[in-house]
Amino acid sequence: MDSRRKRQLYSLLFLLLILGAVALIVVKGPFAPVEVQTTALRQGALHPALFGIGTVEALRSYTIGPNRSGRLLDLRVDHGDRVEKGELLGKMDPVDLPARLLSARKTLEKMEHSVESAQAQVNEVQARLQLARDEALRYQQLAGKGLTSQEQRETKQTEADALADSHRSAQASLEGTRYDLERAQAEVEVFQAQIDDLKLVAPVDGLITGREVEPGSVVMAGTTVLRMVDPGSLWVRTRINQEGSSALGLGLPAQILLRTRTERPLKGHVARLELIADSLTEERWVDVAFDDIPEGVAIGSLANVTIRLPVVEDTQWLPAAALRRHQGVSGVWTLRDGRAHFTEVHTGTRTLDGKVQILQGLEPDTAVIIYTPRSLTEGDKLKAVSR
Repeated sequence: MDSRRKRQLYSLLFLLLILGAVALIVVKGPFAPVEVQTTALRQGALHPALFGIGTVEALRSYTIGPNRSGRLLDLRVDHGDRVEKGELLGKMDPVDLPARLLSARKTLEKMEHSVESAQAQVNEVQARLQLARDEALRYQQLAGKGLTSQEQRETKQTEADALADSHRSAQASLEGTRYDLERAQAEVEVFQAQIDDLKLVAPVDGLITGREVEPGSVVMAGTTVLRMVDPGSLWVRTRINQEGSSALGLGLPAQILLRTRTERPLKGHVARLELIADSLTEERWVDVAFDDIPEGVAIGSLANVTIRLPVVEDTQWLPAAALRRHQGVSGVWTLRDGRAHFTEVHTGTRTLDGKVQILQGLEPDTAVIIYTPRSLTEGDKLKAVSR
């Protein structure tokens, strides 16, 4: 082969190599269309829910301690014991209160006898007064008929007046003695109340969850000695993301999965929506009660809570993976005439399995991009592929 033919052959091969490189750049290189996966609006019912993590707590919990400072004399219960309302749980050392109560009771008995004596004296003076008044009236009638002297009539009237004064004095003495009796009764009640106040009594039927002080210790007034809860008021205090929580309402069904019992979820319902939210974590508190409180559940246990929101019937939705933010606007990328176009959409309900309600912005037959290997810009060449 002469040199001329060789040059022509090499030129042809070089041209083919350049054409192949250009074709490769156009088909697979930077100028190639971006391969994307698309979907369309779907129609159906959505079952929205909210997920949160909470801890088992008691709605009604109690701290039990003395109202007076002193030494703890006795405790009759321990952690985990069930108690009944009014049951004696422990007591403080009364020191000299029993002796003072006994003295007050003796004084009360004495005052009761004094009242009886004063009453008897009043009765005696009243009987003598009635007799003296009858005598004075009789002598007044006799004096009017001239059968007795005026001096005798006045003597009988003076005796009746003196007995009337004695009767008033006896009545006053009786009232004073009754006052002393009431004061003695009040003192007895005060000492008895102070002794009763040293008893630690269960306010309700419940479960002891803490024993903070041991017998023999000196405790101040208001110090917590025992902690107890009403086991019938257990619920899960749950943190829920504020986004989408406006649909929450009392009574909504919930599923509770205790971390200690992952084999079986428990049924519950929303019992209270707390009004204070956490601005830092953007969460709010929701209290979820058990439909049937499980036996042996530990207070403070962690739980996963799923709250079922009302079903949205027959609506349009897209997979959540299709939603994007572009230039501060929420929407989706669509494929139209082989090019990428961003479309703003208005969304509604979201579900935990990745579905989003589309309220406005898309036509039913629009090709919505659900997957792209890289970020898109307006007008990018696209190629829809299926996988």
